[in-house]
Amino acid sequence: MATAVSSVMQYKMLIGGEWVDASSGQTYDSMNPYTGQTWAQMPDAQAEDVDRAVQAARKAVKDPAWRGMVPAQRGALLRRLGDLVAENAEYLGQIETRDNGKLIREMSAQCKAVPSYFYFYAGLADKIQGATIPLEKTSVFNYTLREPIGVVGIIIPWNSPLLLLSFSLAAALAAGNAVVVKPSEHASASTLEFAKLVEQAGFPPGVFNVVTGYGAVTGSAMASHPGIGKLSFTGGPETARKIAEQAALNLTPTLLELGGKSPNIVFPDANLQNAVNGTIAGIFAAGGQTCIAGSRLLLHEDIHDEFMERLVARTRDIRMGDPAAMESELGPLATTAQLAKVESFVESARAEGAELVYGGCRPDAPELAAGWFYMPTIFGGVRNDMYVAQEEVFGPVLGVLRFREEEEAVAMANDTRYGLAAGIWTDDIKRAHRLARDLDAGTVWINMYRALSYASPFGGYKGSGHGRELGVEAINEFTQVKSVWVELAETTPDPFVLRI
Repeated sequence: MATAVSSVMQYKMLIGGEWVDASSGQTYDSMNPYTGQTWAQMPDAQAEDVDRAVQAARKAVKDPAWRGMVPAQRGALLRRLGDLVAENAEYLGQIETRDNGKLIREMSAQCKAVPSYFYFYAGLADKIQGATIPLEKTSVFNYTLREPIGVVGIIIPWNSPLLLLSFSLAAALAAGNAVVVKPSEHASASTLEFAKLVEQAGFPPGVFNVVTGYGAVTGSAMASHPGIGKLSFTGGPETARKIAEQAALNLTPTLLELGGKSPNIVFPDANLQNAVNGTIAGIFAAGGQTCIAGSRLLLHEDIHDEFMERLVARTRDIRMGDPAAMESELGPLATTAQLAKVESFVESARAEGAELVYGGCRPDAPELAAGWFYMPTIFGGVRNDMYVAQEEVFGPVLGVLRFREEEEAVAMANDTRYGLAAGIWTDDIKRAHRLARDLDAGTVWINMYRALSYASPFGGYKGSGHGRELGVEAINEFTQVKSVWVELAETTPDPFVLRI
């Protein structure tokens, strides 16, 4: 599989074990954010293509080749898939960098990490267990079975396609489900390349299907399809509301991993240089195009000025450039729409009175002119009621707020509709654990930022979504529980009385 990326690649979808075009024959262009040019073409799937994929998945979950496969065999397939991803990680990283403009050093590292997710759930595949329930009625034997849901729909965004796909996919397959994936129209290629590896690993036809297309058509068809047993969506809250509304018409449960407005809170006793690095990682890594971006920096007033000097000095040194070059630290934004959104946020912050400390414009370097670049941007004097402090930018824009007391910092951090992540920088162990308890966030980092693991559950509070991916808990998201009752007595009691 690991071959050079050609100038314009032509892709097909995987449905029911066959590589197919969209039923309409239509395609759409995938653009390289660094060059602004078309580099690949994808099938533009319609509702009938989604239905074809769902029907293929429904057939697969009933097929003894998958339904009858013992859990240890599913685990072996997942391990084989992990091995194949590891063998092709460099190539997959190149594809993702070309597709979404993120740094090759990041995309390559993510693709090299993906196999661990499949290894972890391979080990759990034969450990999905029910329980025996001790009842007061000693003549009754009661036990539970944890079974696959059936068909799982997964809709993923463009910022980290394969990593975020793995968050749901590995657990869903380990549990015995069949899957239909809809990648973002802005970054579909790596999912289709990954689909080739799923085939090579030996999964039965229809267990893994990919449909590509626009969210308004393809994504909507998935959300409203009655044949999907559960829908996993990663993306923005506005789209999530539409998906949840459509899914609700069929009472389809959803797992939603949404955006954030995550705070990084720095106290005077923190190691300031480490906190600066953590702040940079939180907002400028990946160009801020990550749901866990630490886009609000809460600084204690005693260290505000010194911290800002250090932060601005490091920000000035960030190397913007070709995302395929290992020395680059900040690449382009993924789409022209995202670039326009970032520009609108910056103008809004200026209009509301925030102080532009650094950036706030596109770079003027000629070698960056063709790409969708935006300077790393820092605003000081931000109030928590400003638009830039309340809404997700999904770009390299940081808002800095001051606080005096610990209680004030917690109140400011929680004063948002989001609750995905938070960072705490302090050497006071008691304070660190107090805040970890008090912050409304699904993930809290102490003296670190932007770290995830297949072994630790991930998800949000409040408007950042519901349900949990990763860790052992994720198995529960992709299984359903059946209660089985067995009467052991020779005679049955009064048939007109409920046995409770």
